[in-house]
Formats: sequence, structure tokens, C-alpha cells
Amino acid sequence: MIDRRLFIHFDWALMGMVLFIALFGILNLYSVTSNGETVGTPIYMKQMIWLAIGLAAMLVIAFVEYRYYTDFAYIVYVTAVVLLIIVLGYGIITSGAQRWVRVGAIKFQPSEFVKISLILALAKFFQSSPGREGYSLKHLGYPFLFVFLPMILILKQPDLGTAIILLLVFLSVLIFVKVRWSSLITLGVMGVSLVPLVWRFLKDYQKRRIITFLNPDLDPLGAGYHLIQSKIAVGSGGIFGKGFMKGTQCKLGFLPEQHTDFIFSALGEEWGLVGCIVVVGVYLLLILWGLRIAVGSKDRFGAVLSFGVVAMLFWHTFINIAMVLGLMPVVGIPLPLLSYGGSFLISTLIGIGLLLNVSMRRYLF
Repeated sequence: MIDRRLFIHFDWALMGMVLFIALFGILNLYSVTSNGETVGTPIYMKQMIWLAIGLAAMLVIAFVEYRYYTDFAYIVYVTAVVLLIIVLGYGIITSGAQRWVRVGAIKFQPSEFVKISLILALAKFFQSSPGREGYSLKHLGYPFLFVFLPMILILKQPDLGTAIILLLVFLSVLIFVKVRWSSLITLGVMGVSLVPLVWRFLKDYQKRRIITFLNPDLDPLGAGYHLIQSKIAVGSGGIFGKGFMKGTQCKLGFLPEQHTDFIFSALGEEWGLVGCIVVVGVYLLLILWGLRIAVGSKDRFGAVLSFGVVAMLFWHTFINIAMVLGLMPVVGIPLPLLSYGGSFLISTLIGIGLLLNVSMRRYLF
């Protein structure tokens, strides 16, 4: 039985921000993919279908009391990890990466849902207060296992971007739940010392992306091509942009991955600095609103759950925009609610559903 008070306290502000970004994203996808002949269902139409499915999932997640999720958090996490193992054995290989599985007519990317499962598992583990001193390294054995097990499986696909997001969400949650500063410093030193080892395990194309980030002109037609064309697209938009459906970098095919990782570049070309400021402003409001929900939660599980979702949204947004502006290496991280992708869109909306869930119940507990 759904408590009728939930409708009274439904977070329309959060819903409005999500719908604004998602609908603007579909408009942007229509513009950047409308050039030339389309085989099958247009991308923007597919995104609309995924958006409808994602919104339905979001509302279901929002109206089931979030404290019930504690009973299933570890089950959801284990299921997500098993799916990652299945991907390595039976996944579909696309562009040299094995990230997808097919169930009937549906193809989806399990690594996108691992992010939500990790947040649930961390929220369940950290729902007990650590006391005045905070958590130490000896308390963090299971959380480390939670993050590094899926990270290893995802890096095998390979998918460096998603692995980075998992790590950053994990570290963000550690700071939020009050880990001792001495433990955080120790973790930082250990992380820096592991950089040479991580470099050895990177694929050659991943190493080239990092090197060309420092100097794109080293390989302007190869690894540096994405970055150079992205900055040209954003810069050519000027203050007010070239206009809707008038982006030449997009229409002439110079901008790669313009509907996924580089969707913000296409936005900057057509809508200019003004359009970028509006979109980034709504993202900022969304993230601040999510932090408000986390701080206002009536229990620790809801607070950690909300903060984990906010951290996921923040790092996706920050890294993607910094990436397309040439401030960070190209690591293949999409922009929430704007970039094309069914699995990514649905997992993002499930996270938003968890935020709505905690927000609505601030007034009931």
C-alpha cells in the first residue's frame, strides 16, 4: 500500500531538473544524428524509448520504501558481479570491447548497473555509525572488496571509464562516512605508489590517449584527433552558437562519438557558451539538490545511499565536460541524461529514483 503522503511530498524540483536535461538531450541527439540517411530506428527515437522505460523504473524505485533495499543490497551486488563474469565469457564484442550481453532481443551493459549495486552495498555496510574516531583501515576490508572485484572484471572488458567512476564513487563515500584522516593519507600514498603498476596494465590505445592529452599534436590524426575536433567544435560555437541543427563539425562528420562521449561538444557548437552555461547550471543545481537530500536524510543508510548517487552523477558530469574541453584525457565517460545509451540512461534514472525515494521520506520518518 503506497502512503498517499508520498504524493504530497514528491520532489517535483528534482523531477523537473531531470526532465529538462533528458528532454534537452533528446533534442540535441535529434540535431546531431539527423544528417544523412538513417537505417532502422533513429537514435533519438531509441533514446525516447529508453527514457520512458527509465522513468517507469525510477518511479517504481522511488515509491518502494528505501529501507527495504537493505535486505537485498548484497544480493543485488552479487548478481551484478555475476553478470560481469558472464560478460567475459559470453559477452558481445563491439569495437574491440566485450561489454554487452544479449537476453532475447534486448542487449544491455551490466557494468552500468554495477555502479548502483556498489552504492547499495556501501550504504548497507556503512549504515552503522563508526563512532567518534571514524573508520580505520582495518574496518574497510569488505568495502575494498566491493569496489576492486568489479573494477578488475570491468578493466578486463576493457572499460577504463566505468572502472574510474567506481573508484571515485568509492573514495567519495569514504570521505562522507568519516574515515580517519590517517587512513585516507595512507590510502593516498598507496594509490600513488600503484600508478606505475596500473600504467603497465593499460592497453596501448589507453596509454596513447593519456600521452596525447598532454600534447594532442603528437598524433593529430590518431589518438589526438578526438580531442582536437572536440575543442574546435566547442570553440566555434562562440557565445550564442551556430544554431539548432547548424553545427558543421557534427554535420560534416568531423566530431567522433558526437552522440555519446562528445555530446557536450556538439551542444557547445550549436548552443554556444550561453547554452553550455544553462546546461551546466542545471547539472550544478541537480548535484546540490542531491547533497541537500543526503544531508536531510533521517537515517544513515539513506544519507550514504543519496550521497553515493550524487557522487556518481558528479564524477560523470565533471569528467565528461573536462574531457571534451581538453582538461582531462579521453577515457570514454558519457554525460548523464544527455549522452545516448539505454543501459546508461536507465541506470542513471534508477539512481535518481533512489534520490527521490529518500527525499520524499524525509517528512515521514
